[in-house]
Amino acid sequence: MTETNSNSNTSTKRIFICGSALRGQPDHQNLQSAKFIKEAKTQPCYRLHAAGDGWHPAIYEVEQGGISIPGEVYELTQAEFDYLSANEPPNMYPSDIVLEDGEVLTAFLYPQELVQKHNWPDISHHGGWAAYKAAS
Repeated sequence: MTETNSNSNTSTKRIFICGSALRGQPDHQNLQSAKFIKEAKTQPCYRLHAAGDGWHPAIYEVEQGGISIPGEVYELTQAEFDYLSANEPPNMYPSDIVLEDGEVLTAFLYPQELVQKHNWPDISHHGGWAAYKAAS
């Protein structure tokens, strides 16, 4: 979803964050001065894994057996989005995700085949990345 800010005619993009860039997490500064919009959850069609020995989340879409992932919605300028993209872990890619209310936003997902190749633990039952890190 791209919007135009009428004050400065700067294009902005809404992003769903559900990992290490959440408020209170170590990579939150990668959002720079992005505007927090709201807390939100995805529709229940995703799985969440701890990639790289718990270094970052790995999220991917599934056709069945998915969960609703909690996170936060931010509004970013193109420069902020580019910075965030450049600081994401290797193999993460931007993709559309669907929130519980049907809104479609961009989030950073991870290839399911790489999760399976590395046999990273499925942490979906923890109720989100922040809950997993708090329990670790």
